[in-house]
Amino acid sequence: MDLISALQFLKLDKIAEAWVDAVWDLEFTEGKPLDDTIEEELAASGDKAFRTLYHCLLTHVPDQQQSTSSNGASQMKMDDVEEEEEEEGCHFSGQDLMKIRDAVTFLVQSLLRFLQTFPLKDRPHSASNCIRIFSKLLYFEPVIGELTFAADQDVAKLRSVPEMAFYGLQLLCSPKHGDQKESLQGLFHRLLYVILMMNKGNSGKPSLLIPNQANLATRDQAIQFICYLVGELKELALPFLQILLQHICFQMVEKNEFRSHGAQAVGMLTSQMANTDYACFIKWLFIFSRNSKMVHRLFSIDVVMVLLEQQERTEECQDPELSCFLPHKFLIQNLLFARRMDESPTVQGHALACLAQCLELPSLNITRAVHNLFSATGTQTVLDGEITEGTLGSQHTQKTYRTLPFRTVEISSAESSSYDAKENLALLLRRAKNSKTNVRKSALQALLGLLKHGVIPMSCENLGTLSERCRDPAVSVKKKALQCVGELLAAKPECRDVQKMWLQGVVPAVVDSENSVQDKALEALDQVLLSQIKPYSASSHMSVSQRLTWDLLDLLCNECQNLSQYFSRAFTIWSKQNKFTSAFVTNLVSHTEADHAAGAWLLLSKVVTSSHRVPYGKILDAWDTMVSSKDVNVTTCCHILCVIGDIATHLNEDTKDRIVADLMSWLRTFTLSLEVITPAVETLYQLGKNEDIKQTQAFLDQHCGDLVSVCEAYLANIILNENGTQNLNEEMMVKYLHTLGVASLHCPTKVGKRTVLLVESVLTTHSDKVPEGQEELPASLPLSQFKANSLPTRVRAHGVITLGKMCLQHEELVHRYLPVFARELEVGTEVAVRNNVVVIMCDMSVRYTNVVDHYIPNISACLRDSDAVIREQTLIMLTNLLQEEFVKWKGSLFFHFMVALVDPDPAIASLCEYCLLHLLLKKTPEMFSQHFIECVFHFNSYNKHNSYNKFPQTEREKVQFSLKGAQHREKRFRIYHFLLEHFTDAQRFNIANKINQTILACFADEELPLDADGAEILSETFSILSLKEMNVQAILTPAGEEPEEENMATMTKAVLQAAQKKVVSQVQKKAFIDNTVPLIISLKNLLEEKRSPVLRDLMAYLQVKMQDYRNEVKEFFSGDEQLAAEVEFALRTSEREREMQKQMDNCSLTEKTKTPSAQVSVQGAPTRPGPLLPFVFATPQPPRSNRESARLAHTDSRAHRSRQEDHVQSKSVMLEGTVVPRGVVNDRAISTPKGVNVNLTFEVSAIFSDHGGTSLVEEVSVLHVKSKEQQAPGPRQWNVQSPLRQKKSSSRV
Repeated sequence: MDLISALQFLKLDKIAEAWVDAVWDLEFTEGKPLDDTIEEELAASGDKAFRTLYHCLLTHVPDQQQSTSSNGASQMKMDDVEEEEEEEGCHFSGQDLMKIRDAVTFLVQSLLRFLQTFPLKDRPHSASNCIRIFSKLLYFEPVIGELTFAADQDVAKLRSVPEMAFYGLQLLCSPKHGDQKESLQGLFHRLLYVILMMNKGNSGKPSLLIPNQANLATRDQAIQFICYLVGELKELALPFLQILLQHICFQMVEKNEFRSHGAQAVGMLTSQMANTDYACFIKWLFIFSRNSKMVHRLFSIDVVMVLLEQQERTEECQDPELSCFLPHKFLIQNLLFARRMDESPTVQGHALACLAQCLELPSLNITRAVHNLFSATGTQTVLDGEITEGTLGSQHTQKTYRTLPFRTVEISSAESSSYDAKENLALLLRRAKNSKTNVRKSALQALLGLLKHGVIPMSCENLGTLSERCRDPAVSVKKKALQCVGELLAAKPECRDVQKMWLQGVVPAVVDSENSVQDKALEALDQVLLSQIKPYSASSHMSVSQRLTWDLLDLLCNECQNLSQYFSRAFTIWSKQNKFTSAFVTNLVSHTEADHAAGAWLLLSKVVTSSHRVPYGKILDAWDTMVSSKDVNVTTCCHILCVIGDIATHLNEDTKDRIVADLMSWLRTFTLSLEVITPAVETLYQLGKNEDIKQTQAFLDQHCGDLVSVCEAYLANIILNENGTQNLNEEMMVKYLHTLGVASLHCPTKVGKRTVLLVESVLTTHSDKVPEGQEELPASLPLSQFKANSLPTRVRAHGVITLGKMCLQHEELVHRYLPVFARELEVGTEVAVRNNVVVIMCDMSVRYTNVVDHYIPNISACLRDSDAVIREQTLIMLTNLLQEEFVKWKGSLFFHFMVALVDPDPAIASLCEYCLLHLLLKKTPEMFSQHFIECVFHFNSYNKHNSYNKFPQTEREKVQFSLKGAQHREKRFRIYHFLLEHFTDAQRFNIANKINQTILACFADEELPLDADGAEILSETFSILSLKEMNVQAILTPAGEEPEEENMATMTKAVLQAAQKKVVSQVQKKAFIDNTVPLIISLKNLLEEKRSPVLRDLMAYLQVKMQDYRNEVKEFFSGDEQLAAEVEFALRTSEREREMQKQMDNCSLTEKTKTPSAQVSVQGAPTRPGPLLPFVFATPQPPRSNRESARLAHTDSRAHRSRQEDHVQSKSVMLEGTVVPRGVVNDRAISTPKGVNVNLTFEVSAIFSDHGGTSLVEEVSVLHVKSKEQQAPGPRQWNVQSPLRQKKSSSRV
């Protein structure tokens, strides 16, 4: 009764039923006026009546609680049943889902009407929850059609839940629901993860969503909504737009798809900015692009590429100092191109690839900006701020975010050294040879773009780089290079240098070891050459593609004849595919009468054997024309001869006899060019070929024997005649010798001893006349060496080749002349003769392997020949023999190859490295490790060890290949580095143990004397053991950045690597303690006893080795406390020296910052007399290691380590700023406390902006960090208290 009486003051019985129905229908979201009388009576009741009603209602609460508790058991049972049902899974029908959707729609509409009517100004927690709920509803269902945003909308007309959610978010940004700045801050923070396509819970790291069509559509709608809000709220929303952009950049992940969508979002959002705000963001992006995290630098490039696609901003901004950030030129030169020197290969490659894309953009200013980078003229813009990268925060070693120094940077057009055109091009060419695959591919793409658009000249070096990469060790790079040369040829089809480059790149690729590369090369050749062969008509004009085909074939006939073997290989493959139809051959034959007939004959010589229907009549007509003509191109003549030989089986006997007669007439009169003789003899063989071998040999004996007789008579007339050499025709003499050699291969029985003696006489001074009928060689013939005579070197060189061909047919001649050839390699003075001796000895090794095996050291000794041509020829020939296993790695051969690695000619050294790594090591993987220790003894000429350096060597060989002495130390260690770099971890581990057993133990046990030579060996051994390449790679931290994405795969990989590292480290540690430490202690005592200077090397080795075990020195050397103390002292001394060096470097860098050009004040910052404390820009960054922080910003990491040629001079400047004096309104910088974890905060910083004002709207928005310990509970979890203010507060206490 008390409750009923308490309710009477509300006059419920007097309220009209119509009023109740209206309010009920509106779900209490709108107010309806009551009757005036009732309203006055309720107002007069006062608070007392409401308090009485409240107390009456409270009396019913305990009963309800009791009822709830009594039903607790049954409720628990119900919960268990529901959980079981949830585990089984709930399945809704389509009708059920529609009901749920209608219910949600009805609920959201009710909430929207509520927000339209009732303000949440005093309930910020409720407003925050509404923003969170609406943000999740954006994913509820797809939106059909385009979204439209407006200030006032009819809730009933909104078609989808996401539309309602956006309208709700818009309502929450109105002033009646609270501070608009706080509302925008919370809203933009929620939409940040929609744009990033991440799922952010209440705590923890956000997880990535699948970038499917639904999520991408929601993301696009969120961006449109933000653009709408910025357009409506303008200055109020711009600071939060700045922060949103910064967070998009800073929280971006490394995945390509997410980066691409993120960059597009940044581009769309920046389009809403005025020039000044846009310039401020570009300035921030410039600093962000120097961030220590690789993904940040990578994403900055993506953003630049999106911004370059927008229209360039030509209007001036309000702040003149920010105007330089507006042009596209700044984006290209200071953000994009600056990353070419990035320490990360991934960033380098991405920057170079994007540089190539810039040239494809339809903007003259962009093209001009790229031209300026590679041309000698043009004013460049250089920011001093870009060279501060890599010099900051070296003292931070814990994994926490650091801050970037911030100060207005100076824009200068005077400094152009960073953009020196020649250096930029040279750097790009070096990038094409970078050790990282993706860098080489990107450099090729950039080089292609520069060549296509005429930015750099079509020089041999530039084009050669593209063709050279077609033979790259990496398959993907080869394919990329083939694609690039193809694109360049399509863009410049009339440039002869480009045509030649294309042939040199594509044609050799048909014999590539990778089938996919072969297929790509064959496809390119087919498309460019074969598919363009059309019937010839003198009246019709050829297209550009057809003209290109015949230009390329002309090059193959003339300047690129060295590619003939590769080209033939392509036709061998095509013939198996039945690619050459009779129509194709007919079309080719029609071109034999055109100006470009040489190319047609080249193709015919390759395809005629694969075609079943050939117009023989036209080919024979061409032969008759050539025979009657006096002026025939040599190459064309060779191809016609090849075609005649291929169709010989289809000719009748009369035609054959006629052609044989023509050939013999040419050959006997020696009117043919030297290059035509071999094809002519080969065609002669094809014409005489018969199923009966005896008939074939009889034909060859008749005709080739005739040629041998003619040549023998000519030589006898020259050599046996006292005055024969006085009027010698050198060209004719060479032709006779060459013909004799070629013909003798087909008729060995017709080559008598007299013929051999005459050829030998070409090489010696023997002048004894041989009677006409004498067959035996005189016993006095000198066979020890070839002595100089009056014949020209060219004649003698051809004589060697001819004698070698005779040896291939007669084994007794091999035994007789091999010593002569070997001796000629030692004492001969004529380069051409020695070169040909190497060739014929290697040829004989194929046929008479066991006989020539004894002379392999004589051949390999030519790797130290005084002439580079012979060294290169020897290297190639021996590599071929090793590949085919005609020669084994025996004796000194391996060490001769190692010396070729340090050849004074870089081209030969590079060729040797290629042969060893890509041709020979694959065949013998243990080759390097098997010979490593012997290299130490061999190159130091140390032969006192019982097992090593005992293979036979001549004194001349020892002198030639010795690298003994301090003057050759650098060469020896280049060899050691090369070998160790290509060891496996197992080989490194085993070689370290083997060095202990075979070198250190021998000296410790005094099996090897510690004399001067022994001291050199021991000292070098310690130096080798100190090399970083000796460390097992599994326990080393790989160079580069840490993984940016901590997904399940990377975490699993990291765990496995950590476990592997731990296990391997323990094994290595145990081996070091058990095997090495006892030897080190013994050697240390021995060296101290003998007062040997090697003791210094031993201590240096221990200092390097114990860096990883600095806290376990006493445990390692428990058997020698003095040695342990000495090692600890050495480690401490080394650490102090490094610290002092670091401080000196910092001092020198600080001095540079005091130059006038680097001292620029922050506009608008308050000034005061006296020293200024350092000011930090609160953008979080992860720390770099000490080693990385010492690098200069514009120095390539590889160049900094080993290649000085990659060094680009740059200055490193540490900019100083100012601290806001105490008393200024809340203007402070927030730095990261040491030793705490950090989270990003989404709020506007109160740092003074470049505009100079202190208002929140005019400030520059930046990122903040806060520790987990400092997170405030409750809904305002995004606010952060300044650590600086905390420190001040604690100091006051």
